[in-house]
Amino acid sequence: MKEMKENYEICHCKKVTYFDVENALHNNKTFTEVEEAFADVQRITKCSTGCGGCHDEIMKTISEIMSA
Repeated sequence: MKEMKENYEICHCKKVTYFDVENALHNNKTFTEVEEAFADVQRITKCSTGCGGCHDEIMKTISEIMSA
């Protein structure tokens, strides 16, 4: 049974949530590289384009989603 993850805001500048990142990943091709996935998530959601303070959390979230 898949654990349901709680939705929370990661990028406060662009109001991007965990579910926004998850949706951006699942609505695109299968990624093998976190860096490549980050670039596409950033393009789709605009996360980490304001102050950049969420970069590490976005990368961690992408890694978590990709390894699930």
